[in-house]
Amino acid sequence: MAILQPAVALMVWTMVMWAWMYATRLPAMQKAKVDPDSLASDPDASLDRLLPREVQWKAHNYNHLHEAPTLFYAVAIVLAYVGHGEGINVTLAWAYVALRVVHSLVQATVNRVAVRFALFALSSLVLAALIAQAAVVVFGLADQAGG
Repeated sequence: MAILQPAVALMVWTMVMWAWMYATRLPAMQKAKVDPDSLASDPDASLDRLLPREVQWKAHNYNHLHEAPTLFYAVAIVLAYVGHGEGINVTLAWAYVALRVVHSLVQATVNRVAVRFALFALSSLVLAALIAQAAVVVFGLADQAGG
């Protein structure tokens, strides 16, 4: 069950990014005199065009935290459920969380795409390792290899 700790930590981080997004976005919308109702009725309207890019970086990252991390949450639950949420899997899970937090900080501040991509790629490799670990257990691949 230790693997649930990094999963909850990433959930907490997602909410930190949510708060940071709104702490910067709402004042920027007021300053730009953005009418939310007009955004909803105009299919061509975009906050990316109306707000400073530095403000939108936080929103983009918040959205990214609802993409690949959904697989992380699922694999963490699977590994916890089948009793393999300890050891190397916890280490991998914490590495995934750390990489996603650093990715968020880079995207929300300096937004260097090459750095973001490297962090995303590394986190994806860690996530793939966790998924492979779950596949070995769930499909009994370790048992088949041994006998």
